Amino acid sequence: MVKLVLGIQWGDEGKAKVVDYFASGVDYVVRFQGGANAGHTVIVDGKKFVFHLVPSGILHPKTSVVIGNGLVIDIEAFISELGELAAGLPVDGRVFVSNRAHVVLPYHKLMDGAKEESSSKKIGTTRRGIGPAYIDKADRVGIRVGDLYQPGLKEKIEHAFEVKRHLLDDYYCIKDLPSVDEMTDTLYKQAETIRDYVTDTELLLQNAYRDGKSIVMEGGQGSLLDADFGTYPFVTSSNTTASGMFAGSGIGYIPDLRIIGIAKAYITRVGEGPFPTEETGAVGEDIRRLGKEYGATTGRPRRCGWFDAVIGRYSVGINGLHEIFLTKLDVLDEQDTIKVCTAYELDGKLTDYPPSTTEEMYRIKPVYTEVPGWKSKTFGLKKYSDLPANARSYIEFLEMQLGRRISYISTGFEREDVVIR
Repeated sequence: MVKLVLGIQWGDEGKAKVVDYFASGVDYVVRFQGGANAGHTVIVDGKKFVFHLVPSGILHPKTSVVIGNGLVIDIEAFISELGELAAGLPVDGRVFVSNRAHVVLPYHKLMDGAKEESSSKKIGTTRRGIGPAYIDKADRVGIRVGDLYQPGLKEKIEHAFEVKRHLLDDYYCIKDLPSVDEMTDTLYKQAETIRDYVTDTELLLQNAYRDGKSIVMEGGQGSLLDADFGTYPFVTSSNTTASGMFAGSGIGYIPDLRIIGIAKAYITRVGEGPFPTEETGAVGEDIRRLGKEYGATTGRPRRCGWFDAVIGRYSVGINGLHEIFLTKLDVLDEQDTIKVCTAYELDGKLTDYPPSTTEEMYRIKPVYTEVPGWKSKTFGLKKYSDLPANARSYIEFLEMQLGRRISYISTGFEREDVVIR
């Protein structure tokens, strides 16, 4: 009845295509964390759709989409994205925004960029204001969507901006700052534009589940960017693992929840942080070129490397995965030999579990098992029996390493390019 679809690597695993695939005939698709820093790309009949806040299930005309309380929302970006979608899709009555979601304000973006620019240890943030907005949420000075319709909004913004104004002006030497009046007026106007979409989304979802409606939960980023279980501090500012779904949607305990983890047949990372299996030479360039590995949100080239089964097993455990959806198998079609990291060597000792600190992660040497490539086309194939023998062997080797069945394999960009086992 309820599926949770999330990435088990460092993001960019192809979640939007997978969500779009599962969204056919579904009543609701729900985002529960993150913000406009997540870029989800779906290709349908050759047309490319890129989503940042609106769940990718919107492409199915009978499916409603929910932006949950766990998100931080750039309202200007949301209105723009909704306007682009409305040009070709019906959106009225199908999009719901939580009144408990927090709002990204201009000073959040300024703080995000200023901190990244001045830091001697860069994180690789998208500079969309996500981290600072979550900081305000934890600091209890955040502005929520519901606040936009209540008196006292100006005073709340003034209170939240008070310290940041001094930091931006005196410490970061940014003089061109927005005024409280400007921000308040803009928010009031934006609030009227989105008024019809705002509701108690947790109640909506609780009632939908009670009434037997089908729901797909759409994770943003990837499990290794989770604020608690990722490669801290090179992480995002929310919980991207399965537990984040409950806090970010308010749907409560679900006994029949099915958790599906998405993994690329290799692995990528955007921005800074440890990456044990990264390939910086010709192989990494080949994977980037064939996989078109550039960020949907930032356009930055992604770092590319071999599949890491150690962090794959780790993600299986912290998410309680039931099965796996493997994407971009076709990107490896030209490789003579394919490597899989099956263990780590850390300070001269073997381990099959990732360390908790980035200092240790940087010292890791991957232990590889090499398997033969298939050197033939898998792109567009839709039957498991049609895959080359070595491709099937690779999939089954990954299953053995991860301890979970790979039930689906993506072999191309289009929504129909999926092998079901």
